[in-house]
Amino acid sequence: MIVFSAFTPHSPLLLETISKERFHDFDDTLSAMQDLAVSLKKARPDVIVTLSSHNQFHENAFSVNLNDHYSVSFSEFGDHSTTKSFKPDLELVAQIRRGMRSENILLTLESSPLLDHGSGIPLFLLTEDLSTKIVPISYSGMDAKTHFTFGKLLKDLFAQSPKRIALIASGDLSHCLTSDAPMGFKKEGRLFDDAVLEAVKNVSSAKLLKIPSAVVKESSECAYRPLLMLFGILERMHVRPDVRSYEAPHGVGYLVVEFHHALV
Repeated sequence: MIVFSAFTPHSPLLLETISKERFHDFDDTLSAMQDLAVSLKKARPDVIVTLSSHNQFHENAFSVNLNDHYSVSFSEFGDHSTTKSFKPDLELVAQIRRGMRSENILLTLESSPLLDHGSGIPLFLLTEDLSTKIVPISYSGMDAKTHFTFGKLLKDLFAQSPKRIALIASGDLSHCLTSDAPMGFKKEGRLFDDAVLEAVKNVSSAKLLKIPSAVVKESSECAYRPLLMLFGILERMHVRPDVRSYEAPHGVGYLVVEFHHALV
């Protein structure tokens, strides 16, 4: 049973140890993440499934990171002291593998003890007062419709599980909203972020799938495929979107949204 669903940013700059003097540039996002952490704890999940990626990526396959333990570390960003550990949910991973095999969906297994920041940042920020198992799932290089379909298959598998499952999809929206953005200014950046916000506010998979591929590509985002998987899972479910915050400090779009479930 799915008891919690959310989409969050995963920028390392959300940690004061990394952003330092720029930390308060992200106050709206950080406040929203604190509220989200409270909601997550109230949902009492048995397992958190993350939908994201940065280091683990296959062009023609989705992947699950399966290891006997995981560590969150941000030493690659200059923070050598912030750490957190997690354990895997072996039963849910096995269920996902069986289900995808029966649907002829290519799903690979990775085995890394280190979580990349795509899942590490939201897990660290949202589980300070929570201890639970995790299942880190990475997207692929395949098209939008395939990611949406993959999400729908996950939904069917999660519905069969007696576990209380929390979903956290993460990514940063456009990286080219202003002239000082990491990728410079591109008009597609605003088009992408506006389209995503419209889709999220209406929980409309149709609107999300209709975003032109050229706009997605030129916006320099890392949020589209995690959102597609999440929307596939939420398809035809009774959820209410709650946009906690949207801001774009330094030309990068950060969105925090919770999808409230009717019955948990």
